[in-house]
Formats: sequence, structure tokens, C-alpha cells
Amino acid sequence: MTKLEQLKQWVMQSDNIVFFGGAGVSCESGIPDFRSEDGLYRQQYRYPPETILSHRFYLHHPEEFFTFYRNKMLYLDAKPNPAHQKLAQWEKEGKLKAVITQNIDGLHQAAGSKEVLELHGSVHRNYCGKCGKEYPASYIRDSQGIPRCSCGGRIKPDVVLYEESLDEDVIARSVMRIQEAQMLIIGGTSLAVYPAAGLIRFYQGNRLVVINRDPTPQDDRADLVIHGKIGEILGQL
Repeated sequence: MTKLEQLKQWVMQSDNIVFFGGAGVSCESGIPDFRSEDGLYRQQYRYPPETILSHRFYLHHPEEFFTFYRNKMLYLDAKPNPAHQKLAQWEKEGKLKAVITQNIDGLHQAAGSKEVLELHGSVHRNYCGKCGKEYPASYIRDSQGIPRCSCGGRIKPDVVLYEESLDEDVIARSVMRIQEAQMLIIGGTSLAVYPAAGLIRFYQGNRLVVINRDPTPQDDRADLVIHGKIGEILGQL
């Protein structure tokens, strides 16, 4: 039995699948990842991306933050790829119970997934730090300089920056989903970003699947490892 056939069989036999994904899931939709050879962190800016995408930088250099954010974090024309679509299909069929994602692009929801736990927030939610009024991502994209609310307050994207904590409710729900999962599929992530990557230690089952282009720290622990593009692989199921 090939690895793909094994994966297909496990999916058919499972009715409580949880998917844990990262930037690689959106690469096939044209959104660059952060850590690969041609990823965002390998590109040259006046400051490293980790510095620009920090809470401190956002507070003290907001204009430079938003220039980078508009150029490198907003891909509002991106469309779901076969990975997003397959996961949404499994949820509709009652097989998949949750998508836990490190991505902020909203493509899982665009594909039709309902139970999406966004560990790092979403570009599609933006709010005024002064009055709390909400704004769509297009407002940030189309604004100039520092985006301002009608009340004059600064609008902040609801994304988790470096130095900021993850949402405790999202973490708790993610842990619960992983603990209860019959099958956990990890896809498109290097499992290098903590605390998000640490969540998978709560999985207690024996169908841990890792699908990623490059090796990950969890390959040895996994029951099935497939190296390749997540969209191409899920698209064949």
C-alpha cells in the first residue's frame, strides 16, 4: 500500500479528523511563506520582518509597520486551493471536526470551512484601538499611512504580533479538539513557531499524519509522513 493509499484509507475510516496547518497550506494560493529559501524572512528590509511584525515596532513605528503590512501581509485576491477545498469538503461530510491554522489569510473560511481556529488572528478583522469600531481588510489596504477610524483612533489588524499572547480561548478550544481527535493531520508547517507548534503534543491517538514539503521535528513521531505540496496531495484524495 502506498502512503497516499494509506492516507485515503484512514480518512475513509475516520469521523473525527483535526487538521493543523501553517503557511505551506496557502503557498499554492500564491501567498509566500516565511521560512523557506525564497520566503519572507530571507528578503531584505531596513529591519528584519520579525522586528517589523512586533508589538513594540507597531507602537513606535506605525507608518513603517503599515507599509510593510500592506505590501507583504495582505493578499486579498488570493483564492482557496485544493487543500482548503478538500478540508471544507471533509467537514461537510462530517469527517473533519476542526481546522487549526497559523495562517491569517481567511482562505479556509473562503473555501467553506466553518470550524476554523485561527491561532494568529486574521487580516479580515480590524478594529479601532480607541472606540472598538470594526473595519474590513480592504479599508487597511486602501488607506494611506496609518489607518484611522472615524473617531481618530488608530486601526489595528487583529493579528498576533511578536511579543503578543495568543488568544486563550482559541488555545483552549484547539487543545480540546486535538485531544479528542481520532486522526490528526499536520500540513504545510515547519512546526518551528511556538507556542502554536507545541499544541500537537496533546494528540493521544495513533493516526498522526505529517504532510509537508520539508522534514519536520515531528516526522519521527508521526504514524505517516508524506513529503510534498499539501494541495497536490490532498487534491488526489
